[in-house]
Amino acid sequence: MRVLGIDCGTEYTGFGVVELCLDGKLVCLTCGAVKLSPREPLPLRLATIFERLGEIIHEHRPDNVAIEGIFYALNVKSALKLGQVRGVAMLAASTAGLEVIEYAPLTIKSAVVGYGRAEKQQVQHMVTRLLNLSEIPEPPDAADALAIAICHLHTAATLERQSAVAR
Repeated sequence: MRVLGIDCGTEYTGFGVVELCLDGKLVCLTCGAVKLSPREPLPLRLATIFERLGEIIHEHRPDNVAIEGIFYALNVKSALKLGQVRGVAMLAASTAGLEVIEYAPLTIKSAVVGYGRAEKQQVQHMVTRLLNLSEIPEPPDAADALAIAICHLHTAATLERQSAVAR
């Protein structure tokens, strides 16, 4: 199974494609971030995210897309912009015919670190170890996107095992 994880942001939107091999090994196929200029109008930034995610989907052909679910924000204006970025990410995935799965931040951290309130550095460290990377993915948004993809792969594998036992 191959998953595109997306960490939505208004300055950087992280992405990471992770594959779960038949032997259970996790492999990072690509990761990075779409850098957005705060000087550009929001519609242009959203178009950039849509186009870049479309290219990644076309190139790596994931089976699913996983993103971080909605969380509470203190700044309403920032929350609205983030919601627009999330909508564009979902649109890029659904336009390609892919299912979008959302995970809460606590769920993502629990799946990767084993503790839902883990610090950002702990998540980065575990992503690096789980994917056997030589260095921590940069920018941090790329590591977060990889964590989201890993969370989905772990969740899907668990659900598959549970349904096999139930049969």
